[in-house]
Amino acid sequence: MAQRTPLAVDVRGVWKRYPGAWALREVNLRVDPGEGICLVGPNGSGKTTLLKILATAANPTRGDAVIFGASIRSQADTVRRRVGLCVPQSYLYGELSGLENLRFAAVMYGLALTEGRLREKLGAVGLARAADARARTYSQGMLQRLALARAMLHEADLVLLDEPYTALDPAGQLLIDGILGSLRAGGRTVIMATHQVERALAHCDRAVALDGGRVVYDGPSQGLPLAVASPAADGG
Repeated sequence: MAQRTPLAVDVRGVWKRYPGAWALREVNLRVDPGEGICLVGPNGSGKTTLLKILATAANPTRGDAVIFGASIRSQADTVRRRVGLCVPQSYLYGELSGLENLRFAAVMYGLALTEGRLREKLGAVGLARAADARARTYSQGMLQRLALARAMLHEADLVLLDEPYTALDPAGQLLIDGILGSLRAGGRTVIMATHQVERALAHCDRAVALDGGRVVYDGPSQGLPLAVASPAADGG
């Protein structure tokens, strides 16, 4: 009998508490390899918290999540090698250039990438001309592009995107569309939270809605309730 391919994501009863409030309440979520998920919900619904937990950037208060067969609790290093997290401005250093930010990230991932390869990564997100400028001189949109380049640096199997269209002009949004298309065509698993719901749904197989830290919808993107899909209801 052929061995079953493990789920890309298997969230098992995850709760997360911050001082004075629960951010997540018994979240369960199963995602197949290569699937695209659009994560929506009102401000404070727990979307960013869930993405950070999946990337091992935050620990659950209760429960566990298994990423390609590895537990975020007991096998965090294994999980990190397969996950890329893009949260606006996270893990970026203003005094370093865009190129230096990627070089530092490559060292942290244990990647032996040449300067030419790193410049290609920056070019792929439209930052070729700004590669040697300090990140603190970047616009918000440029920082978003740099964060995305960093998230994809190690060619992660699971890419987690928090508001990937933030602060981008129309050309930047089209660039993100192209990157998402390439990720999906390459068989990557993508989970993204965004206020650009209609745009994101075009790249996703399924929608998952959070409200009050709980999953209130998990199903086909075309079945997402209009009240939940409204851009005004998203964020946080």
